[in-house]
Amino acid sequence: MTTASTASASSTGRRRIGRWRVVDIVVAAVLGVATGLLFVLWNSVGYAWFSVMDALTPGFGGLAVGIWLIGGVLGGLIIRKPGAALFVELLAATVSMLLGSQWSIETVYSGIAQGLGAELIFLLFAYRRFGLGVAMLAGIGAAVAAWTIELFISGNLAMSGEFLMIYLGCLVVSGALLAGVVGWLLTRALAATGVLDRFASGRSRGR
Repeated sequence: MTTASTASASSTGRRRIGRWRVVDIVVAAVLGVATGLLFVLWNSVGYAWFSVMDALTPGFGGLAVGIWLIGGVLGGLIIRKPGAALFVELLAATVSMLLGSQWSIETVYSGIAQGLGAELIFLLFAYRRFGLGVAMLAGIGAAVAAWTIELFISGNLAMSGEFLMIYLGCLVVSGALLAGVVGWLLTRALAATGVLDRFASGRSRGR
């Protein structure tokens, strides 16, 4: 009986993790649009920073990229459902494109890759761990995915090995800090206000 009860509880837990509620969809959509508006601002501010850093040392511009990776981290941390990281990052990228992103449709391609990169990390932890370390890893996952897709859509495949390694290192740092740490802090700040009380992320206060 104990074994059967444990198996039943485990099965119920898995179904609960995978099932999206209406509130999950609504909040993920709001989060995606809000993050997309942040991207629109960062398309100017962040790109200026990117250009300055890249002019100093090619590849250092990657230090500014983290904010463009934050959608997937926030989606995963707040919604805590399979597909949430991809959904939020992709919607944010789409909003950015529709509002005039200088990278046009490539913005959406990047959003898909970055969302998948973050999603993979949450999947590796079976959507059960959402602490600071996992948030930073999700940011790094999005950063590695961004680096990979830019080999093809941005022509980086033709760049030197030195540039690619410097750029990857800077992306990883930026993803861990600007997407991971900042995303985790934002989630905790939102949880503290009570607006996430219908989510596990609100009840656990970001743990």
